[in-house]
Amino acid sequence: MVTFAGALASIPSPGDGAIHLGSLQLRMYGLMIALGVIAAVWLAGRRFEAKGIGTRDDMASIALWAVPAGVIGARLYHVITDWQLFRDDPLKIFAIWEGGLGIWGGVALGLVAGLWAAKRRGIPLLPGIDAVAPALALAQAIGRIGNWWNQELFGRPTDLPWGLEISAEHRPAGYEQYSTFHPTFLYESLWNLFLCGALLWIDKRFRPRPGRLFLMYVAGYTAARFFIEGLRIDDANQIFGLRVNEWVSALMFLFAAGWLVIDAVRGRLLLGADELLVVTVGDGSADEPTADLEGEPVDEPTADLEGEPVDEPVDEPTDEAEAEPDNDEDADEPGADPPADPVAEPPAADEGPDNVAEPPAEPPEAADSVAEPPATADEVAADGAEPLKVADDPDQVDETT
Repeated sequence: MVTFAGALASIPSPGDGAIHLGSLQLRMYGLMIALGVIAAVWLAGRRFEAKGIGTRDDMASIALWAVPAGVIGARLYHVITDWQLFRDDPLKIFAIWEGGLGIWGGVALGLVAGLWAAKRRGIPLLPGIDAVAPALALAQAIGRIGNWWNQELFGRPTDLPWGLEISAEHRPAGYEQYSTFHPTFLYESLWNLFLCGALLWIDKRFRPRPGRLFLMYVAGYTAARFFIEGLRIDDANQIFGLRVNEWVSALMFLFAAGWLVIDAVRGRLLLGADELLVVTVGDGSADEPTADLEGEPVDEPTADLEGEPVDEPVDEPTDEAEAEPDNDEDADEPGADPPADPVAEPPAADEGPDNVAEPPAEPPEAADSVAEPPATADEVAADGAEPLKVADDPDQVDETT
């Protein structure tokens, strides 16, 4: 009878690397890779929109180029670094469902194709790879489960409670007497899952400069991969006593970590207060920020980048307001001319019939009478009335009543 404690003494391996649905055979290694890709595209698309650099449709279009290129690059890397496995049977190069994908070939060729597709869609490159960095770690975390279905990529023998049971036909030469091994694929899967969460937290909490989050992904992954690779016992080419993947991991870690350290010393690792990316609405432009990456509303700016206060906009007076004189101020000023009496204008000839006053009734003799011409100045003087004086200034008229 198997006790509960005995059941926890090791991790069993599946007897078959496929699920059979009638006549349909579903290879679980390929399914795990596909699920990892779907999860990565989903996460990267959400981060595109959160950063205001693109949409989920943009990420899906980029993935159509990056994913096939990544699979091809991963397979080529595995074939080149482990050519002894394919020397006798080159057709096995195309048997991808049996396993054998090198992560660095996949990242390299997939990144090149992805950057090309992103540039065509107007996605900024450095913020784009930062958005994808946690998604890559998530894809690796899910994809590594496929190695469990194939009973591959395990480490040295172990008696630990989480030792992985490996069937006799999958044990390498010289290890036939052992039954449980280090589940190195599980170590890497759990580390990648942790790395994904750590990158998301760092990006939200510290706001690194564009491109630096991707370097953190490279440094974080290679640091763990170097030690995990040292546990593996599968056949691999070696250089000076280290496996090829150990050398690649060490060199990539030194490059990424060195860049980050130099940036930190120079004070260029994190964004400044005036460089924080903001979430925008509409077309995604950064001209009118409405909220920061955490969703908090952005206050109106009170000073420019040099510390000068921003002037409040002043409403310009309308033409009508400029045309109206200030009678109160003119009356207070001494010596000001009194305003002229407004002269009523006759009604317009085209006004409606309701606005025209009826003419007064004509006296009986008005029809035959003829209007007399106005009196001349001499006639007015003869009558003793003072004639009108014409001012020298045509703008000033002195009326005599």
